[in-house]
Amino acid sequence: MSRTGRAPTTTDWTAEARRIARGRRAGEVGSAPSRQGAGAAAPLSESEIREAEAELGIAFPDEYRAYLRRQDVGGAVNRLCRSTEGWGWHGDPDTNYDLLTTAFPHPDSYRAHEDELIGREPLTQDFPEHDAYQAAFEQWDAEYEVFQERRTAGAVFIQDNGCGFSTLLVVTGPHRGSPWFDGRATCDQILPLDLGGQPVSFTDWLARRSMDLLGW
Repeated sequence: MSRTGRAPTTTDWTAEARRIARGRRAGEVGSAPSRQGAGAAAPLSESEIREAEAELGIAFPDEYRAYLRRQDVGGAVNRLCRSTEGWGWHGDPDTNYDLLTTAFPHPDSYRAHEDELIGREPLTQDFPEHDAYQAAFEQWDAEYEVFQERRTAGAVFIQDNGCGFSTLLVVTGPHRGSPWFDGRATCDQILPLDLGGQPVSFTDWLARRSMDLLGW
């Protein structure tokens, strides 16, 4: 039994972490998109948007679809484009394509699970042998990695804000169409954007793209 009284899991979390990480398509970010030139990206046609939706298995939120039909905003937003590997967001190593069809989870839905998981972190004093501790910690660390990856299911990393921060656009689930701020680099939170206590739409965010949309 663990120090929390839970029976040890039989899941191979190291293998699961490797499996789920493959959804990031990290090797594709360097592929040059076929439509990208030296300047702003050309708008996508309706047929191209539908092709991308069919390939990715999602329906883009209406405001994002309208954005794709317009000129790119100075390269600030990761571009949806078709490369030799298929449709994806150029310059984005973080979106998990395998999880795009899974509903984005509100933080309230996993807060208790996160607390429980943190409470199960192996401690050296609970293991008489270092090798046993190392094996237990590697499994726990892999489980935590899987948990973190699933926190952004159903969302696209639409903009890199620097310093480990990103803006997410939810594309699946009840929060579809809303932008969120991934602040896990410092506060370990994923936060909804709002303005004066009201949720911010993708169009609102696109017009401002400012930290004053964060309610913290």
